[in-house]
Amino acid sequence: MISNAKILIVGSSVSTFVLKDGQKQPTGYYFNELAIPAQALVDAGFEIVLVTPLGNEAIVDRHSLSASHFGGNEERFQNARDFVTMNSGLRNPRTIKSAIEEGLENFMGVFLAGGHPPMIDLMVDADLGTVLRHFHTESKPTALLCHAPIAVAAAMKEAKRFRQALVDGDTLSAMDAAHDWQYAGYRMTVFSNEEEKWAEENVLHGRVPFYVADALKNAGAILEFKGLFVPNVVQDRELITGQNPASDHLLAAALVRALDVYTARRAAAMANSESRSPASLGTLN
Repeated sequence: MISNAKILIVGSSVSTFVLKDGQKQPTGYYFNELAIPAQALVDAGFEIVLVTPLGNEAIVDRHSLSASHFGGNEERFQNARDFVTMNSGLRNPRTIKSAIEEGLENFMGVFLAGGHPPMIDLMVDADLGTVLRHFHTESKPTALLCHAPIAVAAAMKEAKRFRQALVDGDTLSAMDAAHDWQYAGYRMTVFSNEEEKWAEENVLHGRVPFYVADALKNAGAILEFKGLFVPNVVQDRELITGQNPASDHLLAAALVRALDVYTARRAAAMANSESRSPASLGTLN
């Protein structure tokens, strides 16, 4: 692994979700979906850097602050809370634009946790679109969990028109806005319609503006699902997606493996390049 390899963790800047009937609800990222992969990245030796569109703190969904997402183990839950509270990379967020200005070549991978916020600001964020296009072109590991895979829509040329068409229920306009999307034809997964309907009835008590599974399908993704809240991770080329909160450990492991492979190849390529440099060749004479 490249020493001190940095990984972008992209969070949302919003804290309110407007349902289909206009009802506003507090929202945020799902706690275990951030904590588990982030901890796995740090444990694997990577440096994590949290960025949001506005550079503000990402808000946690209060419904997710439960030991039930940690096998009912209160100690594991508290350890995760301590990690998120104390890790400097998570507690000092920057803007996505600042990462672009620093140079995206400095980041080896990118991860987005779920919760409903990716449906609001991230899927239409132009800076995130720049990040995703870079990571796609460079084949860098790109991982998204639960609702977060909808954020790959940010790579579309007409991401805002795509989202508005989804809200309006205009499938044909959404498909048109998704033309030339870089992820068309990719295998992926996301929070399923059945899981969202369960959330609507049991958590939100209202309907979401659109279903993320339908949105990605209309954009050209090839979706793969398992049962209701059954862990499921799909990897296709650089893209790694997880279906639901229960997929946190599977996705974390898949992301670390992909990063290990990518960074090893990059390090080998750098070493090979240095060995072929004029200065290096000169020392062989």
